[in-house]
Amino acid sequence: MTIDGTGQQKIKTGIGFLDHMLELFVRHGRFDLELVCDGDIEVDAHHTTEDIAIAIGRAFSDSLGERRGITRYGSFLLPMDEALVMTAIDISGRGMAVVELDIPSEKIGTQFDTELVEEFFIAFARELGATIHLHQIAGKNSHHIVEACFKGFGRALGEAVAINQAAPDEIPSTKGTIN
Repeated sequence: MTIDGTGQQKIKTGIGFLDHMLELFVRHGRFDLELVCDGDIEVDAHHTTEDIAIAIGRAFSDSLGERRGITRYGSFLLPMDEALVMTAIDISGRGMAVVELDIPSEKIGTQFDTELVEEFFIAFARELGATIHLHQIAGKNSHHIVEACFKGFGRALGEAVAINQAAPDEIPSTKGTIN
C-alpha cells in the first residue's frame, strides 16, 4: 500500500465486484495497492470483504504513523449517473462509520451482498481510526450507488491524507472539543 501513489493496482479477492470497487477506490484516491486474498468465498463474501477492509485500514493507519502534516478532513460529492453520494471523513482517532444508503438489490453480481458495503466501511473506519460518513442523496441502480461510494471515498480519503501545506509539521489535534 502506497498512500502517495498514482492509482496503480493489482487486486485479486475472488469477488469480481469487490475487485472492481477496490480498483476504483485506489484509482480515485491516487493510492497504489497490491492485494491478493484467498478467503472463504465458498461460504459467502462476508469475511473476505471485512478482512480486506481491516487490512487496508491498518495499512493506512500504519502508513500515516503519528499523522504529522495530514489535512485530516476530506469530503466529496460524487455523481454516478442517476446516483449521488456524499462522502466525508475525519481521521480523528475515533473509528466509526455512518452509512445511510438505500440500495435496491440484495446482491450485485453473484457473490456480493449489498449489506457488505456497510460492513466494509465499518471495519475500515475502526482500523484507521476515522469517522466516515456515506450518505446517498439520489440513486436507483445498486451498482451505481455502491460505485459512487467507493469512488467518493477514494477522493475524500485522498484529500484527508494529503499534506496540509499550511502546517506540514503539525500533528492534527484529536483531543478536546475544538479540533
